[in-house]
Amino acid sequence: MNKTKEIWIAGFALFSLFFGAGNLILPPNLGVKAGEDWWIVVLGFIATAIIIPILAIFAHAKLQGTLYDFGKKVSPVFSTLFCFLIYIIAIAIPSPRTAAVTHEMAIQPFFDSPAILTSIIYFVLVFLFSVNRSRIIGLIGKFLTPIIVIILLVIIGISFFVSSGTLEVTSFKNPFIDGVLEGYQTFDAIAGVVVGAVIIISLDYSNHNSFGERKRLIRKAGLIAGIGLLLIYGGLILSGALFASSFAENASRIDVLSGLSTQTLGSFGTTFLSVLVALACFTTAVGIVTGTADYIKGICNNSKAAYVATAAICSVIGIIVGSYNVGFIIDVAVPALMFLYPITIMLILLNVVPEKYASKIVFRAVILVTFIFSIPDFLGFIIPRENLTGIKSIIPLAEHSLGWVLPAILVFVIFNVKKFGKA
Repeated sequence: MNKTKEIWIAGFALFSLFFGAGNLILPPNLGVKAGEDWWIVVLGFIATAIIIPILAIFAHAKLQGTLYDFGKKVSPVFSTLFCFLIYIIAIAIPSPRTAAVTHEMAIQPFFDSPAILTSIIYFVLVFLFSVNRSRIIGLIGKFLTPIIVIILLVIIGISFFVSSGTLEVTSFKNPFIDGVLEGYQTFDAIAGVVVGAVIIISLDYSNHNSFGERKRLIRKAGLIAGIGLLLIYGGLILSGALFASSFAENASRIDVLSGLSTQTLGSFGTTFLSVLVALACFTTAVGIVTGTADYIKGICNNSKAAYVATAAICSVIGIIVGSYNVGFIIDVAVPALMFLYPITIMLILLNVVPEKYASKIVFRAVILVTFIFSIPDFLGFIIPRENLTGIKSIIPLAEHSLGWVLPAILVFVIFNVKKFGKA
């Protein structure tokens, strides 16, 4: 295969991995709130929704392993626990969220039926497709992504011409930080460490014999995927900002995306987009349930019974959580993400830096400090924030829910200076 063609194919594969239909509800709403500071929000959003996930793929290319390999330098016990937590989060939040998005975008506007009914039918089908491992899902996924991307580019393009062009004053106190934290909700860093290995393994390396050539392929493919995501996410944030005045102050994320498509494509275009998003959400849910069931099957001596039981449990959880509205699921996700995302980000970064700067002791120290300093951020969404005022006032960036960042960087630098100072 021609090397240039191979790079583009790999780039589109990576783009499809991170382009989750559930993510589409996030950028337009950010734009509505960002107003004139939309570009600052874009910078924050791409940090956690694009750059970190792409770096996760680079880490996989370097490790040539699985999710377990990301944390094995800390300890085998930690890595096993990390894997379990990642999969539990995946089946408890992003998977059910796809059912909620499907109900609110594709069912609720047309049928007067309860969300629990949608959730039951949705996850019964997810279970059946997961157990039967149908290739139809893979084929649907290949065609859905390009069509949705084209529709979104049309929405973005039309919004430049039909909007008033007037940008509202931002409602964010810290646009960059709000963009960073909303990027957590894409779950793409988690997607990168969970399924990144599948993408790496599936790439055709026949024209790239050396390890260096393979890494160059991944870097170029990652750049293509990153630019694609930037165009879509950035465009949707700007479109939301341009139409901000047309939405009510309490408009939900689903309302904003649907309203944006109606104002640019009309009611028929919105209906078409809703159906496509629903199908894309379904393929995502099947992928999460199948991946989780495969993991449990692997640690249970390839037991088919373990696979089926796991798929069933994932589907039951999906039915229960998926019956709630999207806003509630996103709010519930925040504490879990505040706990798990910082650790995931640091594991990605530590696995990307050169080996000489990421010894076992550095891994252990950085992850321990990240965990400790992310506790106030995690607790801030569970207990009254005034109870944490004292501790947050002495930790830099803690008031922005990023109190772990500087301590983790400082520990990384100190341990490496100490190491190389002795050399």
